[in-house]
Amino acid sequence: MIAPGPGILLIAEPFLKDPNFIRTVVLLCEHQDQGSFGLVLNKQITQTLDELVPDLDGFPYPVFYGGPVQMNTLHFIHQCPEMIPGAVPVSKDIYWGGNFETVAALIRNNSIDPAKIKFFVGYSGWSNGQLAGEMEEKSWLTVAATSSLTFETPHADIWKESLRHLGGKYEELVNYPIDPQLN
Repeated sequence: MIAPGPGILLIAEPFLKDPNFIRTVVLLCEHQDQGSFGLVLNKQITQTLDELVPDLDGFPYPVFYGGPVQMNTLHFIHQCPEMIPGAVPVSKDIYWGGNFETVAALIRNNSIDPAKIKFFVGYSGWSNGQLAGEMEEKSWLTVAATSSLTFETPHADIWKESLRHLGGKYEELVNYPIDPQLN
């Protein structure tokens, strides 16, 4: 397993019971001693960007559930650091945040490829030592993020494809039922 850090995907192990994280994949954007910040990549919400940001009416970009913390906040990751000032590199070809007014102008002008940006409501956060404890409990598997997993893989397939990236015995977990007692 790869140690948690920016650009690492946290893959929920198949039997994780926390309803916020069942079968999720979280992109870690920040990992420090005082805590960690990430975004769930594979849980799309019903609202679209234009429903959440009236200034972007007519641009129904999909929006994802970033996590259970501060559900009144909007976050984004992208592949356009040359266009969006203030972006923080997370890993190769994956950037977090930046100037939202610039992003809104790029969207309104059709100057940004919708496949190169993802929006999230809320985020996943861990306080000092919390993620380390969850790693010890084996709640998460880890793999390096790739732009193809993050931006090109359909959201419903990200969990399974992330496990496939681990290979070996982890590929077998792809078909495990959520609750094996029901089989």
